[in-house]
Amino acid sequence: MSPILQVSNLNRTFGAVIAASDINLSIFDQETVAIIGSNGAGKTTFVNMVSGYLKPSSGIIQFKEQDITGLPPRGVCKAGLCRSFQVAQLFPALTVLENMMIAFAMLHVGYSSFFNALDNRTSRSQSLEVLKNFGIADHADAKVGALAQGVRKLLDISMAMVSRPALLLLDEPTSGVAIDEKFALMEAVMTGVRESGAAVMFIEHDMEIVSRYANRTIAFYEGTVIADGATPAVLSDERVRKFIVGEIQEAAIAATGHD
Repeated sequence: MSPILQVSNLNRTFGAVIAASDINLSIFDQETVAIIGSNGAGKTTFVNMVSGYLKPSSGIIQFKEQDITGLPPRGVCKAGLCRSFQVAQLFPALTVLENMMIAFAMLHVGYSSFFNALDNRTSRSQSLEVLKNFGIADHADAKVGALAQGVRKLLDISMAMVSRPALLLLDEPTSGVAIDEKFALMEAVMTGVRESGAAVMFIEHDMEIVSRYANRTIAFYEGTVIADGATPAVLSDERVRKFIVGEIQEAAIAATGHD
């Protein structure tokens, strides 16, 4: 089976700082892959390069056997690889449905026709279908500024799914969500993604989320991949436990003020 995403010898430097070094990995159709690592490990740099927000210093990124290295985000998204962000990128003064229809318009019309009516039968029906898949269709007429953080996260992800991508990248999907809501949110995310048949690759610091939802985990440390495989094996890897899981647990303890 051919990978949908193939990354070869990917590197990124910022002056003398090496943010990504010789990254080689493949993502396959309908996989659910977690990316873990402490702050500064290179996770976001990698996702930014793959999604077109940052050009690699060297290396090749292939998506569905097409070279997308250096393409801008819009071009990457049109190729079938979309992403959401840690902080939801939304229009708070508009409704949920209006946000969805803007996302639909940006993907399906050209700049010359952007000011055509956004609210049409096709965009409305497809937008509502995606909202239903993610369990937030009941919020369609609500103003985004009044939504709870979890619903905003789901809307941001729903907007990324309008184009029915083959691969969805998520940047810390449960970040900022209450502890007692994180599993419900992730269940909604995975239900919506399964409806589309997309593969998922998500950055996450919460090892409970990683253990429950990722069948494969890729561990980053100092800009390199130090482990890649089945989630239980990666989380029990000696280097992962030393350099990543331990640091994340210590950071979580420090944040709560507990010993």
